[in-house]
Amino acid sequence: MAGHSHWKSIKHKKAVVDARRGKVWSKLARLIIIAAKRGSNPDDNLALRYAMEKARAANMPNDTIEKAVKKGAGAQGMENFESVLYEGYGPSGVAILVDALTDNRNRTASEIRAIFDRHGGSLGAANSVGWMFGTQGILAVERSSLDEDRLLELALEAGAADVQTAPEGYTVETTAADFEKVRKAFLTAHVPLVSAELTMIPSQSVNVNGETGRRIRALIDALEENDDIQNVYSNAEWED
Repeated sequence: MAGHSHWKSIKHKKAVVDARRGKVWSKLARLIIIAAKRGSNPDDNLALRYAMEKARAANMPNDTIEKAVKKGAGAQGMENFESVLYEGYGPSGVAILVDALTDNRNRTASEIRAIFDRHGGSLGAANSVGWMFGTQGILAVERSSLDEDRLLELALEAGAADVQTAPEGYTVETTAADFEKVRKAFLTAHVPLVSAELTMIPSQSVNVNGETGRRIRALIDALEENDDIQNVYSNAEWED
């Protein structure tokens, strides 16, 4: 994945959070609640730690985060929520993965299918596009945080798989297994991270622009509006 592509994604995610703060917080609270069911101590529960960090990055108040942790620890009314991955195609055959937390698979599948249909896409079968995505760790560091030589040295010593550069900053790529080790190395070195997440990265991408690009963005935005959907991934690469 090119470094500039990830920085575009960061800008878009920030715009989404700014425009839909209440909805984003609601989704993150659900993510924290589900994660906290496995244990309320983030030091022993990586899923909870990552969920809390995502919430803080979205400027969710600490008391709201703590309430979600306590609710999850007590599993109050959340016993039936489960993680489901839906797969489909957008305009021009762009591959799309939809990560959802739902208490009703049939309802969520129906809503997602309707969104795909309205925007010129289609919901696919299991592994119809999932085969081309893999879990990868991505850390973003602004150029002003440290010079390139020091960043490369730190990344390689920590076990990063690759480093990409963009005008805005650096993108450090890791395997899923090495993500936490690399993240800790940067935090120990007091390097501020713009973002650090485990995400789904496609093995091949499709360049989109013009009307096709707008239609795909409209589909992704509509999916992200759904209360059950946590993340949307695609292999679309928007041209400048």
